[in-house]
Amino acid sequence: MKRHVALVGFMAAGKSMMGKRLARKLECAFYDIDDLVSAEHGAISDIFYNEGEAAFRRYEQAALRRTIEDGKSGVIALGGGALTTAENCDLLRKRAYRIFIKVSPETVLERLKHSRRVRPLIGPAPTLARIRELYVKRMPQYAHADHVVEADHLSSAQIVDDIILWLRKKKISL
Repeated sequence: MKRHVALVGFMAAGKSMMGKRLARKLECAFYDIDDLVSAEHGAISDIFYNEGEAAFRRYEQAALRRTIEDGKSGVIALGGGALTTAENCDLLRKRAYRIFIKVSPETVLERLKHSRRVRPLIGPAPTLARIRELYVKRMPQYAHADHVVEADHLSSAQIVDDIILWLRKKKISL
């Protein structure tokens, strides 16, 4: 059974962008779990506001399970809160190499200030205090990653190269 490469980390870490680039370089499939949920259920912010976070997490979990069980091996970009669900953590531990794209709360704030997309758990006016609060809650799940990329001062090319180097050192192919 082949395994996937799953990019995990806080919101605005660049998982989707890095995932696309990494999949291109590895010549494999790319799956963005947030995009899969949106395609099936509508905009993520609408799901959060109309149905609540619990509904979004159920949709996210179903999309991840389908991707891992039915999709060919590839790179998966997960939403920042995907690891808050124990089943997702177990599934990823068994079926994926987890790469933590680590950025500081300060970097997250700068990126969110310049983003057009409102993050439901942070709101339209992100604050460093709110980001730090959520970041601290999620850090224990991210800490179980198989590899950590300290991404604050790296270009996207350097991040992708770091991941590819780690995969080669571990003799991992998709």
